[in-house]
Amino acid sequence: MGMIAGAALTLLLFGFIFWPERNPFVQADKTRVDYLQERKEVIYENLRDLNFEYLAGKYPEQDYAQQRAGLEDEAARVIAEMEMLQARGDFGRYSRL
Repeated sequence: MGMIAGAALTLLLFGFIFWPERNPFVQADKTRVDYLQERKEVIYENLRDLNFEYLAGKYPEQDYAQQRAGLEDEAARVIAEMEMLQARGDFGRYSRL
């Protein structure tokens, strides 16, 4: 009886994990603003990592300042484009497939 229950549970679990609706190749359309929001989050995470590594002594001051300035400039460009698109109401629909 325990073997049957274990096999049934295994089959149910396998079916739940690999159900066709969870297909990673089928993605919803994303807007340009969605892409820019994701990019902004990545830039902010990179800034946090850079700051942590600088405080840990892994970067000299000059390298830290250059990399931080580059990331801040990129973040400013991303935010400016997001604000421009949102102000125009143009969300730039595209598919990432």
